[in-house]
Amino acid sequence: MTVKGRLHSWDLSTGVDGPGTRFVAFTAGCPLRCLYCANPDTWRMRNGAATTSDAVLADVARYRRFITTAGGGFTVSGGEPLLQPAFTGALLAGARDLGLHTALDTSGFLGARADDDLLDACGLVLLDIKSWDRALYRRLTGRDLHPTVAFARRLADRGTPVWVRFVLVPGLTDDPENVGGVARFAAGLGNVERVDVLPFHRLAAHKYRDLGLRFPLADVQPPDAATVARAVDRFRAAGLLAV
Repeated sequence: MTVKGRLHSWDLSTGVDGPGTRFVAFTAGCPLRCLYCANPDTWRMRNGAATTSDAVLADVARYRRFITTAGGGFTVSGGEPLLQPAFTGALLAGARDLGLHTALDTSGFLGARADDDLLDACGLVLLDIKSWDRALYRRLTGRDLHPTVAFARRLADRGTPVWVRFVLVPGLTDDPENVGGVARFAAGLGNVERVDVLPFHRLAAHKYRDLGLRFPLADVQPPDAATVARAVDRFRAAGLLAV
């Protein structure tokens, strides 16, 4: 079934949006306003171009042989893909029907919008857990942590493979108790295959300038290698594969 949606862009990437080389479709629109967001140009639906699932999948099909040979697949990212659940579900199902490994990159905040059919089409969920401290999560995103926790537990009950993504921001998310809280939660789910510790960066500063926006963390330095290593070790100490 053809479904209309709004797509910000697409790209081919290796190693950052799931296993192997992947066709990554970036949907437009997001309900969160993360202080460290690298893609403020995807926040609003109007930032995307009107398209259809069939049109996007036609582009995906052009790269199917290359993606398959490279051991990759198809990922829906954003923005927040679950802001457009019908469109996202059609993309995932269509890519699965093309024989590709599929992944959904989400904050989980809108996890309740993902029906069982959508999740059945997911070979992997890349779940961004931005903080375990509830007050800090709200400060970071403007939203509550609970929906993400509920979605994570639902994925665990289903046995859906998950890669947790955790952005390490000095002075915000790098507190050992905060990192440890995410680690303990992820380890207790039983379906988390790995954790990607992602060092905060300021590469998107120019996007904020171009949009006339203030980058909230413009004065925050990226974490050094030792800080990243300590966070990785904390996840590993919980019994998780962390990189």
